[in-house]
This record gives sequence, structure tokens and C-alpha cells, in this order.
Amino acid sequence: MYDIAASGGSHLGPTSQKLRNRAISELARLHKENPEAPSPVPAELVTASASGLDPHLSLAGALWQVTRVAKARGVAPERLETVVRTNLLEQGRGFLGEPRVNVLLVNLAIDRQFGRP
Repeated sequence: MYDIAASGGSHLGPTSQKLRNRAISELARLHKENPEAPSPVPAELVTASASGLDPHLSLAGALWQVTRVAKARGVAPERLETVVRTNLLEQGRGFLGEPRVNVLLVNLAIDRQFGRP
């Protein structure tokens, strides 16, 4: 069961060595788990949202993971990329913010189209 009380920001500032070490560790993990992914790794995949609960990724963050997810699902990466792009949410009011992907909605769409893993 998920414990919502465990969510929250680290409150580490940009000069924090602990934050730097965590980012370096996360970068190494991402490269290890995604050896075929392009460089550079999108920054949002190395950092965390303030609450740790943000369900959105940028299009670049979602597409960076397509090769790994496609391999795990046994699906051609091009087909998975189509699902990601189909579920792209536009900017607020057409000009506020960046286009983004709701990870839960993309995962549900992938399950519907290709079956559960």
C-alpha cells in the first residue's frame, strides 16, 4: 500500500552536496537501466518534483525512456512513441508552460493497446 505521508520535498538547495550526490547517483542508474537511450538525460529524470507526486513528464522525458519500455513490453519503439505522442497534453491556454505527458494516462493507454506486461 502506498503511504502518502512519505511524500514531500527534500528541501535541499542548489549548493547542497547531498543533492549533487543524489543526482549523480540517479544519472548513473538511468544510464545503466537505459543503455540505448540518447544523451543527454533530461534533467527532470535526474531530479524530483517538490512533492514527489507529480504525474507529468516533458515529451523529451517520456521519449527518452521509450526504447527501454518498448523492449520490456515487446513492442516496436515506433509504436510506443506514437502512443506517447498521442497522449501529449498541450500547454495551458495554448501558451502557458511546456507540452507534457501524464505518465499514468500513457501507461493505461499502453496497457489498452498492447496488453499488460
